[in-house]
Amino acid sequence: MSLGDRLTLRADCHSCLGLCCVAPAFSASADFAISKPAGQACPHLQTDSRCGIHTRLRQQGFVGCTVYDCFGAGQKVCQSTFAGAHWRAAPRTAQQMFAVFAIMRDLHELLWYLSEALTLPAARPLHGELSVALERTERLTDHTPDVLLALDMAAHRRQVNDLLLGASELARARVRHRHDHRGADLIGADLKGADLRGASLRGAYLIGADLRGADLRMADVIGADLRGADLRGADLTGAIFLIQSQLDAAKGDAGTAVSPSLTHPGQW
Repeated sequence: MSLGDRLTLRADCHSCLGLCCVAPAFSASADFAISKPAGQACPHLQTDSRCGIHTRLRQQGFVGCTVYDCFGAGQKVCQSTFAGAHWRAAPRTAQQMFAVFAIMRDLHELLWYLSEALTLPAARPLHGELSVALERTERLTDHTPDVLLALDMAAHRRQVNDLLLGASELARARVRHRHDHRGADLIGADLKGADLRGASLRGAYLIGADLRGADLRMADVIGADLRGADLRGADLTGAIFLIQSQLDAAKGDAGTAVSPSLTHPGQW
């Protein structure tokens, strides 16, 4: 998968049928104004598969929708796996489609991280294995619904994550005094101005953390929860496995430095 091919891993809502507004469940919270069970359409989903409050999601209390990323799984499931069949017109297959969507999203997310790992020069010793894993994952996305539903996704994710961790370790090897905060509870932590270069923040809870002016260059932030984290003036240049939805969930300003492949969210 080339960098150009990564465009297929970006959500194209016009080619989807609103799966993210139907398949997942969500509960009334700071992220969602209402509760909704899995498999039930959000009341704001229109018959044309568009969100009726798309331009007012944050104001209406649906912040969670604005930071969700399906990595292009929606259009893949709708246009390829189910060949354009609409879940509204095919209620017998709707639940299957929703279940496949969750699996496809996981596969597409892994494809995104694998393709990024292949851009890390220091991870070259693993490029062969990473390429094999990427090709295998790509092939999995083309299987039928029945095969996808029978996939041991947990095992596949573990295998890929081992490779991603290895690539991360190689990329961060030259950074001295690397902090290990994997899975750490750093909710609301005062990390203003902290030197977190090359740190492992994999799966760390950084909700509402004060990271103003922090140095996060080459930090591994895969799976880190940055909801409400204050990144004003922080340097995330070259942060490994940082994705747009993580930035969308955080707070920042014009002084927040990010890699060219990412953009400052409009609400900053």
